[in-house]
Formats: sequence, C-alpha cells, structure tokens
Amino acid sequence: MGADPIRVMIVDDHEVVRAGVAAMIAKHPEMHVVAQASNGDEAIRQFRIHHPDVTVIDLAMPGLDGAATICAIRRESSESRFIVLSVYAGDEDIHQALDAGAQAYLLKTADEAEIVETVRAVHAGLHRMSREAADRLQEYPVASDLTPRELQVLQLLARGLTNKEMGVTLGVSETTAKWFVKNILQKLGAHDRTQAVTTAFERGILHY
Repeated sequence: MGADPIRVMIVDDHEVVRAGVAAMIAKHPEMHVVAQASNGDEAIRQFRIHHPDVTVIDLAMPGLDGAATICAIRRESSESRFIVLSVYAGDEDIHQALDAGAQAYLLKTADEAEIVETVRAVHAGLHRMSREAADRLQEYPVASDLTPRELQVLQLLARGLTNKEMGVTLGVSETTAKWFVKNILQKLGAHDRTQAVTTAFERGILHY
C-alpha cells in the first residue's frame, strides 16, 4: 500500500482562490484537501478538527490575518506546516510570515507546478520561497523594525499630515511628532517624507 495522501487545508477570504487551489490539488492523488476556511478564526477551528499536514494560507484576511493565524495554530501545534500564498511581495510581509512560522512563501502568480511542488516539499520538512520573494529578502534581509507608534506616524505621513497635525491626532507635541518622523526616515533609509511613504508601500509596511 502507498503512503497516505498529504492532507491540505486552504485558507483565503476569496472563494475563487480557494476553489482554484483546490482544483490544482485535486489533480494529484498523493494529496487531498481536507478543509477550507475564509478567515483566521475559522481556520483555527478547522485545524482543530482536521489536523491538516500542510496549510496554504493568505496573509490579508478580515479579522485575524494570516500571520496571526499561523502564530495561533503553532502555539497549539508546533509541528504544523504552512505555505503563505499572497499577492504581497514586500519584504516586510515576507519577514512577518517567516517570523510567524511559515515554511514557504509564494506569490499568487505561482503556477500549479510550483504550488504542488511546494506542498510536497513543505510536507517533507523543507522550505520554499518564490524567486520574487527570495530576491526581496536579499535586497532587504532585515525587517524595518518600526515600533507600533512609528507605524501610526507613518500612516499619518501617508495621509499627508504635517508634524503639527500629527501631534494633534496622536496627542503629542509637534516636536515629538517631528522626532518620530526623523526616526522613520532613518530606519527606512529615506531622504524625505515622500520617499519614506513610497518605500513603505514598496516594502509592504503599508498597503494600498
């Protein structure tokens, strides 16, 4: 008798994506979709019921996002294995996924062969990454390490607020707001506010 099929769970808030990945996997008898979920909370419930060998999961979902879902499941099952399948190609997203415990990171432009091979590899205990993601990490090997407060300021920068307006919004002085901006520019290697915002979107620190 052959080995048991690889049991896969698919987590994505878009039904068409779940259906597409499920259709790819259905072509391969050595793997089988045992559960699907449209959000993080549902994924945790389905994981507890089905205990899949490999979970294919998106990062951007309503409520509990992909990285938080991976963390929550791995707290209960440290041997669980995850493939992130995302539209996000920013290094910050990739760092977040890997830090959460994902073994692979693919973009949604991946074809069937790459997705299926990655399921096999991750089930075997290996790590995989799309070429685009690998190139991103080579360019930015370390995450931006912005603090939660700096992320707030960065979001206000993206809205075009002045230091004074940010100070009012955050309940701090204009001088303090200016200090936060200076730290952000330094961490992102930006020369001005516009470059900082552009870099933040490019790296996946902020999303459109």
